Amino acid sequence: MLIVDEVHNLGAQHLRTCLPENATYRLGLSATPERWFDATGTEALTDYFGSTLVHYTLRDALQDKVLCRYCYYPQLIALTDDEFERYYELTVKIARILGKSSVALEAPATGIEALLIQRSRLIATAQRKLETLQSLLIPLADTTHNLIYCGDGTVETESEPSVERQIDAVTRLLGRELGMTVAKYTAETPLNRREELRHEFVQGEIQCLVAIRCLDEGVDIPETRRAFILASSSNLRQFIQRRGRLLRNSPGKKLAEIFDLVVEPPAELTRHSSPYYSLNRRLFGKELRRVIEFASLAVNGPEAMGKLLDLRDRLNLLDINMEE
Repeated sequence: MLIVDEVHNLGAQHLRTCLPENATYRLGLSATPERWFDATGTEALTDYFGSTLVHYTLRDALQDKVLCRYCYYPQLIALTDDEFERYYELTVKIARILGKSSVALEAPATGIEALLIQRSRLIATAQRKLETLQSLLIPLADTTHNLIYCGDGTVETESEPSVERQIDAVTRLLGRELGMTVAKYTAETPLNRREELRHEFVQGEIQCLVAIRCLDEGVDIPETRRAFILASSSNLRQFIQRRGRLLRNSPGKKLAEIFDLVVEPPAELTRHSSPYYSLNRRLFGKELRRVIEFASLAVNGPEAMGKLLDLRDRLNLLDINMEE
């Protein structure tokens, strides 16, 4: 008998060929069994393991009190003038490629992937996210069990004009300027040190853990009370895993909080008269699906969605939903 946890990973081309054909009984476990933009990998898993037997949704888990209730607070972030110029340049280049062919935004072989990655990193490391994070954490400077997700790019701050990694800028902000105890949790962190950090975090000795992707999957820290998301991909699996990480039940934990820092598309490019209106609508629509997924089951869901009402109206995205 073969039992595989996080079975979605085995849909990757280099891994699915390793699945033994002589296993009579097969069971795959995953909160996100469908692979993001990989229909072939998803189909391969279905062919091997069979169709889904049990559907247990987040709504089910919240109603059954298997997971903790949560509040969701999206924070709209504006780009600086320099960031806007770079964003505009990337938008023009992406639009030119799309205008020359019928290529999809996700097609990696068209030369568009590198541009989309640059755009994603620009959004993930927007300078004003640090200012917003600071304003959010000032009244929480005495709290513990805070988790901050950063992007893997660099930022330029007023206090440190030289370019530095966002995760380093966040760590410095929390430690030096807010006086909080903070530690980085990255792929470079030795395994034994990671275990020490988790223990210190649970005990409240470390107030904040700052990570990039290491805490997305396979790490269980149910004591986490708050998550601050400075960077997130449009991959459904990533934010479902992150939300699930935060919503684990723990003694004394009645409500979790998610603060999501969302970059607002520049107004100049989202007017109907802009030649790039349609492209920005498509790109932000991908981001909005994540926001809707977070807000849909939050205790303050209507309030969270209300913060984006004007922007959704401007981009004609009022009717967007997770099934689109």
